Amino acid sequence: MTPALPNLGICLVRAAALPLGKRLQATLGGTLYLPWQDPETAQREQFARHFARHTHWILIMASGIAVRFLDGLPLDKHQDPAVVVLDEAARFAISLLSGHEGGANALAYQIGRAIGALPVITTASEALKPLVLGIGCRRGASYAQIAAAVQLTLAGNGAPRSLAEVREVATVDLKADEAGLLEFCRRHELPLRIFTRAQLAARPWTDRPSAWVQEKIGLDGVCEPCALLAAERGTLLVPKTTLDGVAVALASDAGIWNDA
Repeated sequence: MTPALPNLGICLVRAAALPLGKRLQATLGGTLYLPWQDPETAQREQFARHFARHTHWILIMASGIAVRFLDGLPLDKHQDPAVVVLDEAARFAISLLSGHEGGANALAYQIGRAIGALPVITTASEALKPLVLGIGCRRGASYAQIAAAVQLTLAGNGAPRSLAEVREVATVDLKADEAGLLEFCRRHELPLRIFTRAQLAARPWTDRPSAWVQEKIGLDGVCEPCALLAAERGTLLVPKTTLDGVAVALASDAGIWNDA
C-alpha cells in the first residue's frame, strides 16, 4: 500500500492533466493547485506563493516549465521541499529537487507504484548502484524468509555481492502489499518498483518457466523479468534462486556505458 503524504502539493498547468492529478491525490493525499483558474495572476507567481508550504511537490508539467517555476526558490538541500516532475502521460517521474535529503527519490518511487510511471533518479549515491533484485514470493512470506533468500542469491554464482550495491527491489503488482517484502525494503532503505502483469507478460524473460506461477497469476515467472526490466539494458547475474517460498533473481546494469 502506498502511504498518503498529507503535506503534498500537486501543481498542474493544464486542465487536461486534471484526471491524473486527482488520481494522484486520491492515492497520495495532498492539495491540488490549478493555477489556470486564476488568469489574473501568473502561474509561476501562484506556485512561488505556495512553494514553502509543502514538504513534497509533484509538478505535472514539462521539465522546462518546472525549471522556470522553481527559478530562485530553492535555498538549501536540507530544507527545500522534495520536487518530482511528472509528464502528463504519466510515463516518467523525475526526481528534480531534494532527491536524497528531502525525499524526492522516494516520492518518485511512490508515484511509480501508484500509477506505473518510471522513477528517474540521478542522485549519484543511489543511481550508480548497479544491482537490482527481482523478488517473487508466496502470499504471507515473512521478512526473515525474504532476507534469507536474498542473501542466498547475493552469494550465488561464486562472486558474492553486497546488499549495499543494490539500488532497488522489483516485483509484480500482486505483491505490492506483501508485508514481509515491504518490511525488507524498509529495513534496508531500498525503494520498491512495481511492474504490472501486463508489463511482465510482454517481456517474459525467464530461463525456467514456473507452472505454479503460471497457474496462480498467468505469468511464466516473476523475479527474473522484474530484475531485467528494472535493470534496463542490464544482464542477469544470478538466475532465479528459490528458498522457502521466495524466488529471487539478481541483475546488473554495470558496464552498459561501455557499449559505445
